[in-house]
Amino acid sequence: MIARKLQTSHYRNLVPGETEFSEGVNVISGRNGQGKTNLLEAICLFTGVRSFRGAKNPELIARGEKFARLELDFFAEKREQSASLVITDKKQAVLNGVKLAAATGFIGRFCAVVFSPDNMSLVKGGSAERRRFLDAAISQQFPTYPRLLVEYNRILAQRNAFLKKSASAAGFESMLEIWDENLSKTGAKISCKRNEYVSRLCGKTEEIFDGISSGRDCINLRYSCGFLNPDSADETAAELKKQLEAHRASDLAQGCTNYGPHRDDLVISVNDMAARAFASQGQKRSCVLALKLAEASLLEQSAGERPIAVLDDVMSELDGMRQDYLLNHMDGWQVFISCCDPHTVKGLDKGRIIEVEGGQFRIQG
Repeated sequence: MIARKLQTSHYRNLVPGETEFSEGVNVISGRNGQGKTNLLEAICLFTGVRSFRGAKNPELIARGEKFARLELDFFAEKREQSASLVITDKKQAVLNGVKLAAATGFIGRFCAVVFSPDNMSLVKGGSAERRRFLDAAISQQFPTYPRLLVEYNRILAQRNAFLKKSASAAGFESMLEIWDENLSKTGAKISCKRNEYVSRLCGKTEEIFDGISSGRDCINLRYSCGFLNPDSADETAAELKKQLEAHRASDLAQGCTNYGPHRDDLVISVNDMAARAFASQGQKRSCVLALKLAEASLLEQSAGERPIAVLDDVMSELDGMRQDYLLNHMDGWQVFISCCDPHTVKGLDKGRIIEVEGGQFRIQG
């Protein structure tokens, strides 16, 4: 798929206007704080998932304005298409002139894989970062998955509130049974979907990591979930419900739910040792690069065409060998690369340079 043209109005610090893109490499250059990442974020909102920076809707609107508007012309599914987003406290989405029930309706219609310095937290950070990676990747392939996450988080918040306030209330046990039943059914679907995705991700990640390291190192991925039955969502739900009951005393003492998919993890090992604790900086960068390239490969298989690749200030995180490996795997893709100086990145003699200053864009080539 190809992003053709983006129009912005009242979006963050971007000056209202229109920017056209090359079908190959687009280098977004400029000093820090000028709006490079804002442009990339605006494009990626048309994937139907939340901002890759984790921003809430009001944060996307220019200061002093009541709304932001984005319009994207793109090529996908063998035809030219158009989409628009109006952002207030919520998002109003239109695809090819048809109003969508929610922005998640863009899922599978326009796809992108994002590489950013924050991706290093996939290895260095806690389990929440890895769960976010899995959920974002799965969400781009399965339109119903984001709703599943919303439902689970709603039930989890209600159960936690109930634990904090109602331990001495009449009928406490029977009410908690209802929350446990609902949480188990929804949570089991999430854990099974994550495990299925990791199973597909693992082989591709191993292949790419082997190429990056020239066969010197090996990587392994495992979805860590203490109640999972990979062959049955019903049995997974039953096991989760047992665990919630077994941990009820500690949940009451702490006023929160200590068991469920919100506690699961993606375990990453290099040479059979935990990458977070024992991998070198180079190995950790290779892990992240392999994971993101594998995500791109699975998304291409699912969508039937290549997603766009967004590299947000990531090249400075990689040495020359890994830069070359990444760019070689992006050959034939539409790529957006943000950097302070485009000449510091090798292999960018083709495509278009878009200079950014004070939220305004100027095409250089």
